Parts: sequence; C-alpha cells; structure tokens
Amino acid sequence: MSTGAPREPVPDATALTGRDRAAVLTAVVLLLLAVAAWARVLLVPMGADDMAGMGMVMAPTIAEGVAYVGAWTIMMAAMMLPSALPMIGLYAATQRNASRGARVVAVALFTSTYLGLWALTGVPIYLGSVALGALTQKALAYGVAGTLVVAGLFQVSPLKQTCLRHCRSPLGFLFGHWRPGWRGGLEMGWAHALYCLGCCWALMVVLVVAGAMGLPWVLLIAAVVAAEKLVPWGERVAYVIGAILILMGIAVAVRPDLATALRGSGGSM
Repeated sequence: MSTGAPREPVPDATALTGRDRAAVLTAVVLLLLAVAAWARVLLVPMGADDMAGMGMVMAPTIAEGVAYVGAWTIMMAAMMLPSALPMIGLYAATQRNASRGARVVAVALFTSTYLGLWALTGVPIYLGSVALGALTQKALAYGVAGTLVVAGLFQVSPLKQTCLRHCRSPLGFLFGHWRPGWRGGLEMGWAHALYCLGCCWALMVVLVVAGAMGLPWVLLIAAVVAAEKLVPWGERVAYVIGAILILMGIAVAVRPDLATALRGSGGSM
C-alpha cells in the first residue's frame, strides 16, 4: 500500500470544453502583452549596434548584453505569445476549481517560465552576435549558407516533428505532463518551453544569422511559427520551409554575395 499522498487527477477533458472565464481573461491579458511587445518591436527598433554580424567587431559588455537580452525578450514575447495562447489558455481552464489567488499564481508561473526560457536564449544569441561581427564578409556568407542548410535539415527532421506535435496539441500536452498546484505550473511551463524551443530554435538562428534581425524576417518567421503550430496543416508548413531553407543555403554557397542581399533586405530591428 502506498504511503504517499494520492496524485491529483488530471482534469476531465469534458470540463475543459466551452468558454471559461479564467481562460478568456488569460487570453485577453496575453493578447494585450503581445500587442504591447509588437508595438515596441515596430515603433522602437533595435539600433544598428545591436545587430548581428554587420562587419563591426564588438567587445561584449554586461551593459550591452543586458540591453540586448531585454530587447530580445520583448521580441520573443511578440513572436511566441500568439502561438502559445491556446496552450496557456487551456492550462488556465484547468485551474477553474482553484482559488483566485492559486489560479493567478499557477498561470503566471506557467507563462513566466515559458517566456523566461526564451529570454535566456538571448544570452547565447548576444554572444553569437558579437562573434559574427568579427567575421569577414566571405566567412559570414558561408556561415549564412551553413545556417540555412542546417536549419532546413532540422525542419524536416523527426525531432522537429516530435516537438511540433507537443506544441500543436495543448490537450495532449496537459494530459501527458499534468502536475497540480503552483509547482505544477512551474514544471509544466518549463516542459512546454523546452518543446517550443526545440521546435523553433533553428528558425531563430536563421533570424539572427541570415536575417540580421530585419523586420521583414521577424514578421515572416513569426508567421511561420504561428502557421506551424496553429493551422491544420502545420506539419506540412515545417517541411515546406525546410526545403526552402535548404535551397536558399545552397544558393548562398554558390553565390556568396546573396548573403549580403538577405541580411540587408529588411533593414535593422
């Protein structure tokens, strides 16, 4: 006979259908956060000094790193929150029987943990940006070509599809990773963030290396992420984007001058 406390059962799937006040309120709040983040991205762009690999040798500093990571975090909130809304909203619906305070804490932990992991990716992104600034134009061009090919191969890999399936099925994720209480919000937010990072990391590397954080690239990749996760044929989108990235990488390898065109096509963020 087990001496431990019984594990809290997973909420009944039928209880999660229909509108729930907590889920609706959560969706509204997150949409407002996403709109605010997009306003910051569109109206207060990152300066040229924050861009990756523009032929400038940058010495990493704590102040510049913090500013870069802060701007990166806002951009990730803008790009990732819209596609995460179904997952976070459904998680909020599972908290309908909790007290108001417990519900707010659990949903806040789930969401902040999800965004927190994306914020942490800004650290290696910043260091990589510094390294790109030290490359010659020729080396950078071949780096862009390699990045595009590797990202394209990942897009069509089984690992990509595994992570994407978890992101595309909020109900399946919750039933497979259910943990009760505020600790559950923390653990499940972390698990979802890892799947999301596993699904989208290659696209973000393309954004930085090949797209130089250009606004058109930000908008395009945000649209691709949303399509992969939200539309019925999202898995096919991943394959199509993978094929396109591979072809672009081959083209840049053959014509290195195309790297400059890609990186300069959207202006700075």
